[in-house]
Amino acid sequence: MKRRDDPGQSSIRIVNLEEGRPTVYQALGRLNYELGVARRKGSEIVKLVHGYGSSGAGGDIRIAVQRRLVEMARDGQIRSCIFGEDWSKADEHTWSLLQSRPDLKQDKHLGRKNLGITVVVL
Repeated sequence: MKRRDDPGQSSIRIVNLEEGRPTVYQALGRLNYELGVARRKGSEIVKLVHGYGSSGAGGDIRIAVQRRLVEMARDGQIRSCIFGEDWSKADEHTWSLLQSRPDLKQDKHLGRKNLGITVVVL
């Protein structure tokens, strides 16, 4: 499992949940593990790469991961999550985050409506 902090964006920890073609169950396990690692390392922002089903497989990992993140936000386990399609300056939640974390304006996915990512605020 590759994990990296984007060198030009030190505040975003990037986790590729689709690497190795995992099952939904495995991807959710990685999600929990990686969010725990990010917390222990003091990361505040995690960008998850989960794909969106472009291969015709339907995007089951994307759906499951986003559903789990919504539950985690509701239960107070994470502060919030922003789906890739909303990761734009035009989105109120995103704009609020960008105001408090201007370094995030350099993110290469910002404004691209990328369905294959989700930004998590811990």
